[in-house]
Amino acid sequence: MAERASAAVVDQATPIRRAWWLRWAPAVVAVGAFFAILAATGTSGADLGRFAAYAALAVTLPGTLVYRALRRTPHTLVEDLAMGAAVGLTLEIAAWAVFSALDLRAYLWTWPAAIVVVFLAVPALRRRHWWVRGYQPVPVGFSWAVGAAAVGFTAYLSQVFLFRNPVIPTSESTQQYIDLAYQLSLAGEAKNHLPIHLPQVAGEPLYYHWFGYVHMASTSLIGHIDLPVVALRLAVPALCALAALLTGVVGWRVSGRPYVGAVAAALFWVVGEFNFTDPVTMPMGTQATFVIWHGMSMIYSWVLLIALIAPLADIVRRQGGDPDDPSGKVPAIGLGAFAIAASLLVASSGAKASSLPIVIAALLFTAVVMLVARRRIPWRVLAALVLAAAAQLFATVVLFHFQTYGVAVGFFSGLYDYWRDSGKTGWAQAWVVAGVFAAFFLNLQLRVAGVIALLWRRRMRLLPVQVFLLGGAIAGVACYFVFKQTSGGNEYFTRAGFTFGVILSAWGYVELAEKVALPRWGRWTLATVTVAFGAALVWVQLTVAGAAPVRTPGNSYAPLVPLLQWAGVLAAIAAVAGIVWWVTGRFVRGMRGRGGLVLLTLVLVAGIPGLIMDVAKSLRAPNGGAYVNVPMPASHVAVARWIRDHSDGDDVVVTNRHCWRMVSKKTCDSRTFWLSAYSERRVLVEGWGFAPRGMGAYRLPFWDPALLAANDAAISDPTPEALRDLYVNHGVRWLLADRAQFPESPELADLATKVYDSGQFAVYRLRG
Repeated sequence: MAERASAAVVDQATPIRRAWWLRWAPAVVAVGAFFAILAATGTSGADLGRFAAYAALAVTLPGTLVYRALRRTPHTLVEDLAMGAAVGLTLEIAAWAVFSALDLRAYLWTWPAAIVVVFLAVPALRRRHWWVRGYQPVPVGFSWAVGAAAVGFTAYLSQVFLFRNPVIPTSESTQQYIDLAYQLSLAGEAKNHLPIHLPQVAGEPLYYHWFGYVHMASTSLIGHIDLPVVALRLAVPALCALAALLTGVVGWRVSGRPYVGAVAAALFWVVGEFNFTDPVTMPMGTQATFVIWHGMSMIYSWVLLIALIAPLADIVRRQGGDPDDPSGKVPAIGLGAFAIAASLLVASSGAKASSLPIVIAALLFTAVVMLVARRRIPWRVLAALVLAAAAQLFATVVLFHFQTYGVAVGFFSGLYDYWRDSGKTGWAQAWVVAGVFAAFFLNLQLRVAGVIALLWRRRMRLLPVQVFLLGGAIAGVACYFVFKQTSGGNEYFTRAGFTFGVILSAWGYVELAEKVALPRWGRWTLATVTVAFGAALVWVQLTVAGAAPVRTPGNSYAPLVPLLQWAGVLAAIAAVAGIVWWVTGRFVRGMRGRGGLVLLTLVLVAGIPGLIMDVAKSLRAPNGGAYVNVPMPASHVAVARWIRDHSDGDDVVVTNRHCWRMVSKKTCDSRTFWLSAYSERRVLVEGWGFAPRGMGAYRLPFWDPALLAANDAAISDPTPEALRDLYVNHGVRWLLADRAQFPESPELADLATKVYDSGQFAVYRLRG
């Protein structure tokens, strides 16, 4: 008996030891692979070490402590760390504002100590939040799936972004996507100033969503990392990895099912948009995965928005009180959800202008549905709605100063061009319009198909949390249809709504899978079929698909034709396969009732070629296939960085270069940002193409011709009085003459001190 008992103990202990290694292996492998990819792109070990210390000690640690203090009961360690990192980003914004207001940015690295000291000094906080017990175990499959999604997307970024863009240009022929220098200039502005101004036009207020660039500036200031390294190597991959982790964590929390989070992470970060051209195109916009690296604010806002769904869903769930809600398996956050939501709402207000309108619409939709269905006022949901509306008011008044950046009501503006010049009338035109709408949903919303399964299975009787997610998903599409923007920015509403829709879609898929209850061999078979299907789609697109047709008068819908044609082919194949499945199922019992799950699986992964085709395109084109590349010669960056290294943060620079190309003999493209970007200094007048007052009008003349004339005259025709005026009234300390534009006056050497001369560029320092 004793021997059998001893053997039983050994048998029970062995799986525990193996489970411990299995639980930690996904995290170790994912983190190791993430840093290995960044190292392979030329990021130095010193920078990686400093960044790891910054992310752990200055973001995750203080944020996790605060999140633990606000949430009532622990769920999982990975949730505490992921949500803590998101909360840490919100605290970072507040810390930057305080230290900037006190002009103590050099000491910003000390701000986490304020949190840590409190949690060490207060006994209750010290006992409860440093060493937490009672965590639920995390399924190993969930960990591997979410880790693989994060690492896979990092590998994708390495091919389309990191390898394609050197941190510092290496030659005179280097090119760069036009927005990257602009984003770098805003981060440089945040390193030196509060309030934020437009660095290309010194003194011009910047009413914009700039919180993401504060994060970049804080990373540089706290981690002592060169800002271009942050912008072109670290920030985007790290935020994408965090967003993938949050997708998994939040999907689990709101649904009560870990594999909802795993499926959502895969749909968000592994499967791309559905399309069939080579090179791959984005005919309906860039809704989720493509060109994330083009816009820092998009991925930064996603991190906050995905995290925000968790406390808001908790508030909705507590309001609903539905005993059948499976998310009840996850412990509630409690009243602290309001504080967590408030911090994330404020941070989201300045992260991306498209986030809060979708959140407000989702909460309003939920409140109305709950009021009608239950005939009771949902006070908690309304309280959350008030918080969201207050954050939107703050953004509109304080951050944006009522600037709309060209956003206005314009029904179906994103689709109208596809049928406007179709050359059709009557029913033929109606078919064209229907085809355009079909292309939109196929291209951008196919990964949300699981929502249909959820609605069908639940007979439209959704749980309150599901209503909330559905409201956000609908709001994203609705805002895209209702609003227009000169630069096509209305598509960002769709991106924001996708964060809600992809979680709800994964929920629908997992519920269907649970109902079908495939045996182990069935799950492996389905996985094998899915991989084979994806591989076949990639092969077909690489070998058969051609370039997208060019839009022509009378054929404005031409770019959508390949997408619709291939969708039709796949639909026909699915129909035939469905018939065969039904007939075979009459004789093979194991196939009955499972065809819907197979079909939904293949529909959801039909966009698998997306990221692969984007990589293929980037290998054939410079800068990851960016659609607007500008020259970024090494000599330009060298002189800008020289100014940065020899000037103070408040110094203003004058330059005679304002355009990166001439559009006509009298019109230039004023979207030039390289000097302010790499010098991290304000320029009196550089380029004005992205100024709020001239957004989308980058070919128009500068709005203050007198200032522009004084700016250029400081180099071409300087006088002691004019230079003195620039010095005293505009803070100008440096003059950068680009001799390729026009040479400086010989008299300038007598009025200022030449400190740099590379042939094309000469730098002069004004004398006080």
